[in-house]
Amino acid sequence: MAVQINPSILSADFARLAEEADAVTGADWLHVDVMDNHFVPNLTLGVPIVESLAKATDTPLDCHLMIEDPDRWAPQYIEAGASSVTFHVEAAAAPVRLAREIRAKGGRASMALKPATPIEPYEDLLPELDMLLIMTVEPGFGGQAFLDIMLPKIRRTRQLIDKHGLQMWLQVDGGVSASTIERCAEAGADVFVAGSAVYGASDPAAAVRALRAQAEAVCDHRATGR
Repeated sequence: MAVQINPSILSADFARLAEEADAVTGADWLHVDVMDNHFVPNLTLGVPIVESLAKATDTPLDCHLMIEDPDRWAPQYIEAGASSVTFHVEAAAAPVRLAREIRAKGGRASMALKPATPIEPYEDLLPELDMLLIMTVEPGFGGQAFLDIMLPKIRRTRQLIDKHGLQMWLQVDGGVSASTIERCAEAGADVFVAGSAVYGASDPAAAVRALRAQAEAVCDHRATGR
C-alpha cells in the first residue's frame, strides 16, 4: 500500500493559507479540519474558505468534517472543490446514504471514528467507503498527545479491511509525528495526517519527506516480512 502524508492546515497560518499550502510541496493531500463549535468545542472554517483554497492550490483537499448534521453539509464540500470528505459516524444520520451521495458527486467518501467509538459495529459499511479515519486524539484541537491505546483499534480495522479484500485507505489523525508515525504504520495505517509535526518544522516540505520515509520503511517491512 502506498504511504500518503496529509499536512493539516489547522496548524498553518490561517492568514496565509495559499502560501502555507505551497510550503508543503510533495504532500499527497491537504487536510482541512472543519469544526462547528457544536460537535467539537472549536470553530474553524467552512465552505467559502474551502472553495477559495481549492482554487489556490493544486494539492487535493481532504476535508474532515467535525460538525453536526454532516448529511446536509458534506456534499457541499465536494461542490466547493474538496476531493475527499470525511464525516463522523457519531454525527451522521444515514452514513451509507451520505457516503453514496459523496461518491455520486465525484468525491472520495470517508468515515471517521472518535477514540471511544469501536469499529466492529460498522464492518458491513466498509464497502461503501473509500477511506476510514481512526482518530488518535479527541477531535477538536490540534497539538494533542497521541493516544497509544488506539493502536489495537488501528490493527483491528486493518484486519477487517483485509478480511473483505477492500482497497480502502486507513487514515490516522492526531499526534502523528516522527515519534509516533512508525507505530501507526506498523498497526496498519497508510494515510497520515500531521499538523504541528509539519507546520511547526522550520522546513515543512522536508518534514513531509521525512515522515513519508519513516512510514514507508515500516510498510515495506510489513509487506515483505523482512
